[in-house]
Amino acid sequence: MQREPIIGIDLGTTNSEVAIIENGSPRVLEENGTPILPSVVGLTPDGKLLVGEAARNQWLLAPDRTIRSVKRRMGEDVKLSLGDQQFSPQEISAIILRTLKDRAERHGGHPISKAVITVPAFFNDAQRQATREAGELAGLEVVRIIHEPTAASLVYEASQTVPQTVMVYDLGGGTFDVSIVRIEKDVVEVLASHGDTHLGGDDFDALLVAHVAQRFEQQHHLDLRHHARAHAVLWRSVEQAKIRLSTEPFTRIDEEFIIEKDGVPLHLSVELDRSTYEDMIRPLIERTMAAVQTALDDAKLKVKDIHRIVLAGGATRTPLISEELRRLTGREPSGEVDPDLCVAMGAAIQGGIIAGHDVGAVLVDVTPHTFGIGVLGFKRGLPYPDVFSPIIHKNTPLPATRSEIYSTHFDNQESVKIDVYQGEHEDALQNTRIGHFIVEGLSPVPAPNPVTCRLDLDLNGMLKVTAREKNTGLEKHIVIENAMSRFESEEMTAATARLRRLFGDIEPEAAADTSPTDPIAGDSVAARLREITERARNMLPDIPVDDRDEVIGLIERVHDGLAAGAGEAAHNAARELEDILYYLEEA
Repeated sequence: MQREPIIGIDLGTTNSEVAIIENGSPRVLEENGTPILPSVVGLTPDGKLLVGEAARNQWLLAPDRTIRSVKRRMGEDVKLSLGDQQFSPQEISAIILRTLKDRAERHGGHPISKAVITVPAFFNDAQRQATREAGELAGLEVVRIIHEPTAASLVYEASQTVPQTVMVYDLGGGTFDVSIVRIEKDVVEVLASHGDTHLGGDDFDALLVAHVAQRFEQQHHLDLRHHARAHAVLWRSVEQAKIRLSTEPFTRIDEEFIIEKDGVPLHLSVELDRSTYEDMIRPLIERTMAAVQTALDDAKLKVKDIHRIVLAGGATRTPLISEELRRLTGREPSGEVDPDLCVAMGAAIQGGIIAGHDVGAVLVDVTPHTFGIGVLGFKRGLPYPDVFSPIIHKNTPLPATRSEIYSTHFDNQESVKIDVYQGEHEDALQNTRIGHFIVEGLSPVPAPNPVTCRLDLDLNGMLKVTAREKNTGLEKHIVIENAMSRFESEEMTAATARLRRLFGDIEPEAAADTSPTDPIAGDSVAARLREITERARNMLPDIPVDDRDEVIGLIERVHDGLAAGAGEAAHNAARELEDILYYLEEA
């Protein structure tokens, strides 16, 4: 019986790739002679979709109709403009994923419906969920999300003949991760991970762009960064110059007629040397080295305990990175597998393992964040209502189940509010709240009445939170699989229809007939109405009982109105709800 293939996708900030298992080994699929798909999406003036190299080329001429580096916006509640159309980060990422899915289908000659997608180890819950939603929009079941450095380590696992501790240093276009991995007897175990989701090759480019723009401004009294087309041309030239500086001590940027001033065309001509460039980026590289030390500390290891350093991500071709890693560890980094491709290959290996292929290691991953709840505690000797109580700690192997016992504070306390947070700060409010619920009907007994709280975190990052009154067994739980998700069901339906039209799966007229919510799902008015109801839901536990039923009724009226097309009924209910919230917040 032929197994259903599961593709592996590296959804990168700058470039993306798709890989499959063929004859027991991972293979990155090429198209037009290259395995790399630039993570750039654009629309032509007549609405035709551009993805990859064509979109990147258009960016020079029409940056207002082109989006790049969308990975840095994943998990944000924003709309990104492509000309006069707006899309969520999930939709733009879904276009890239769909393009890679189509590539795999053309290669294999059969439909593809399942994928393993990689994310930075330090992506938070909202970013991971946004990635899942992008996969769903692309027509993929995301069977597993794994960390990029973990994926890279899977590629190197097959070459290990003795137990080794490996450091994976992964610096891509927009994110940085480092993982400490133990490889032994076909088991890849992640000991610790650390990173920065806003540090990568794009930041190197930004420093070079500022440097070149300032030199141009000194000569011509004109800042290229304030002119969209000139800025795009400058950025592209700097990207290419950065690549050349990886192998050459100096290079030139020459762009004729980059901009016009007072009717006179101006030229850009600048020489760059590697030494100056390295001085610019050194503070960023030092930040990655600090993260390396943090990961080692979390793994309770010293640099002498590391047997091998694996490089992943295109930005690791910067010579200064290898130089600094050698200085820190005394070891030569490994780069025998293309840093641009090893993450996609590792994702394919994990997909092959899930599909039942004999392709190698058992993967033991860890959670990159701490999960816990907010409790009443003390700060500087005084009562404080929002102390963070960790339950599942950062770098705990997955899947993980942990419990802690708490107690009520008042005699005859009938309810407790459970606020679930993700983060490392002792002040819960400095972390990210990812869910909450109320346990009501507790026994009317003197305090302290013990209540246990259990967290179950699975391999896909799905978190189940259970609170249980110890003496009676009264229990309530929530499952947080889309914490902070910005997509509601009607938005997902509308976004799917939009993308299907862009890819030509359905005719515009047919889509209009079958998607009545499409005109409003991406609309800022509908988003505003949802924001009001979300604010109201968050305030419910603190709203007096006399007002609570009215607020709940208004929330339901707004949702009913949205489902019917965000008409007058929804707006009237939202206005009433906003008035009540205003007075409650001012009270």
